[in-house]
Amino acid sequence: MATMLPAFSLADMAGGDRTFPTGAPALVCFVKEDCPTCNLVMPLLQAAHDAGEVPLLTAGQTVEGNRTLTERHGLTVPLLDDSTLKVSFAYDVETVPLVLLADGDGEEVDRLVGFDRAEWQEFFGNHLPGTQVDWESLPKWRPGCGSLTQDPVIAERLRAESENSPLRARKIEIAPADDVHEFLFDQGFTDGLPVVPPTPERVLRMLSGTKRDSQEVVAEIPPNYAPATVEKIAINAVLAGCKPEYLPVVIATVEAVCNKTFNIHGVNATTMGASPVVIVNGPIRERIGMNMGLGVLGQGTRANGAIGRAVRLAVRNIGGAKPGGTERSTLGNPMKFTMCFAEWEERSPWEPLHVERGFDAEDSVVTVFAMTSGPALCVDQSSRTAKQLAGSIGLSVEAAHHVRAHNAGDALLVISPEHVDTLRRDGFTKDDVREQIQKVTARPLAELASTDEAGGGISPERLAAMPEDRRNRPTPKFASKDNIHIVVAGAGAGKFTGVYHGWAGGAIGSMPVSRKIDH
Repeated sequence: MATMLPAFSLADMAGGDRTFPTGAPALVCFVKEDCPTCNLVMPLLQAAHDAGEVPLLTAGQTVEGNRTLTERHGLTVPLLDDSTLKVSFAYDVETVPLVLLADGDGEEVDRLVGFDRAEWQEFFGNHLPGTQVDWESLPKWRPGCGSLTQDPVIAERLRAESENSPLRARKIEIAPADDVHEFLFDQGFTDGLPVVPPTPERVLRMLSGTKRDSQEVVAEIPPNYAPATVEKIAINAVLAGCKPEYLPVVIATVEAVCNKTFNIHGVNATTMGASPVVIVNGPIRERIGMNMGLGVLGQGTRANGAIGRAVRLAVRNIGGAKPGGTERSTLGNPMKFTMCFAEWEERSPWEPLHVERGFDAEDSVVTVFAMTSGPALCVDQSSRTAKQLAGSIGLSVEAAHHVRAHNAGDALLVISPEHVDTLRRDGFTKDDVREQIQKVTARPLAELASTDEAGGGISPERLAAMPEDRRNRPTPKFASKDNIHIVVAGAGAGKFTGVYHGWAGGAIGSMPVSRKIDH
């Protein structure tokens, strides 16, 4: 039975298109630069090209390899770019060099695999009689090399592409006697807690949660700057125990933390132990069952816990940020497991966070903050006025980093419903709260210097070098009231406000980033 070879079109190194079949006999060849046998036969293919009896379509498997072969052998035979390996895969190439003679319709006439001098001499004598070759100078036999399409990782990707499968990531085979959970621990895919094995069936189910293409690159995650495709994020969402409907939130959060403004590499690497805190706003909160009330910042809600954990696992497993590697936190931070919650917008008298940040109320939005610790509780059960309570919160916030450390980073306040009711009764806005915090934390620089009794703050030498009016000028805790971020969440009972202490702010550190959630 006649074998019809697959048709193809590939670009040569000059950018021109070469197509097969050609309507006339042609040689279709597959080579790669690091194969010694391919290098052995390149002068033979050049001689066949020079003879001009049959055109050559010689596909190289890497672009750089084509350049090297051309320079090494002084080739004028055009080398074609099959760096995607799609043509090599379609031809089921197992060994290179592979030389196929086809007629004008694309039907295979003869073939050569590897190098056997007698076979090549007979092939040239039958089909390329005008080609001049010194056969005696060549070895009798040389084995070919494995085609790049035989690499297990590449083969799986190519097979998935040919089948139009959304799954392209490398599969890991686990021996039947192995415990899959222990295997995942041993391979370093976990955060120290058990994970859900990401089987193909589970990953496909997870991908059903988004309309985005599985191979779309959402971001490049430091420190390895590895491409985070939707599929790879979905794999980590499976590991974390997410439901498919959580996936759009995870994707948007990965995109947000990889924004240069957020600086996830610095957040991960700092010895202060910073970690993303994820806040979700908009209709998606209730649709996926996020907690915004009782125990909002703690355990017990799958959506909150799994979304935050999926983001951390993606940064770890895709980007390569692991403790002992680029993660150099002195003490660590439990938020590095997970920290994600929803704002209770309906319980707040103020604009929700995402509206403050320029989005429409009906948008679903994720916002990320780089925080080093929290939530520390401001416990105030006695303040009866908004001014008192806002000032009380300010004194609690002043402890961030160090009570003498002013102009250092941001703070995130999670104000409980009972506290927000006190603030609302006196008509306090978010800005009123911020201004009162700045007011009660303003200290003369002279009070922020290190002493023999307690360190921290400004050095005495630096303070002494300042003009007197500068030493006595009150300096609030934050460089700007805009460094104080406020949301409402928590149970209806309890007069507490949660305080998250931020990492370094501004261009030298991290700034909050918001992203609309794309379903």
